[in-house]
Amino acid sequence: MSLLVYDYVDHFATCAYNAHKRNLGQGSRSVAPQRILVVDDDKGIVRLMRAYLEQAGFQVLVAYDGKTALHIIRHDRPDLVVLDLMLPGQDGWEITRIVRSDRTLSATPILMLTARVEDNDKIIGLELGADDYVTKPFNPQVVVARVRALLRRAGIGPIAPQQLQVGALVMDLDRHEATVAGQVVELTPTEFEFLRVLMEQPDRVFTRVELIENSFGYAYDGLERTVDSHIKNLRRKIEPNPAKPAYIETVYGVGYRLRSEPS
Repeated sequence: MSLLVYDYVDHFATCAYNAHKRNLGQGSRSVAPQRILVVDDDKGIVRLMRAYLEQAGFQVLVAYDGKTALHIIRHDRPDLVVLDLMLPGQDGWEITRIVRSDRTLSATPILMLTARVEDNDKIIGLELGADDYVTKPFNPQVVVARVRALLRRAGIGPIAPQQLQVGALVMDLDRHEATVAGQVVELTPTEFEFLRVLMEQPDRVFTRVELIENSFGYAYDGLERTVDSHIKNLRRKIEPNPAKPAYIETVYGVGYRLRSEPS
């Protein structure tokens, strides 16, 4: 398995699923009711994508082969299908062809996953009716972003603006914007991701490695050494007094947490 996606599958899936079960702590976040079907014969990938999609507020259905996938598509009518190309029995191409030829199902958005990098394979999938594709190995957060984009494009139900709020600190995930007491705070992409993870689970202590993994979906060599610098910069931007942080607390010997009730 590729280091990018699979090294930490069980860890990520467990963390994200537990976060979802706890309703993401005390952070306030709108959720989208859309149902996503994830189809892949690799149970590790299914488990990983299920965790990330549920954490993003989606209801997730799963299938590990083409026959089961078609049954779910016909009977449960998911709002979008994340479909692996190479499946036992009926492959992703065949499933796409069947869905697109059925007028009652043909509008279902399909995001194809493929480990095949040949342009011809991608062209065939798109010509059969796939709406988009992602090449393995992938960052699961990229897949979640593609899912949201396809649902918006298809106009399937209103996707509410997603916000996290702790005290005067507010993060708008759709607009990729953070504010403190109504004032916009300019954050780098890494700072934004670190803050998002901390705000999604207030009071949970994250080690530096966990902070990286939950932010980017994989271990990023070299980034662990820079976590403290990013946190220092975050405090400078969001704290009333960076020398005495009200939001981001250092747990010595472990890592960092965001207080649910800023001091």
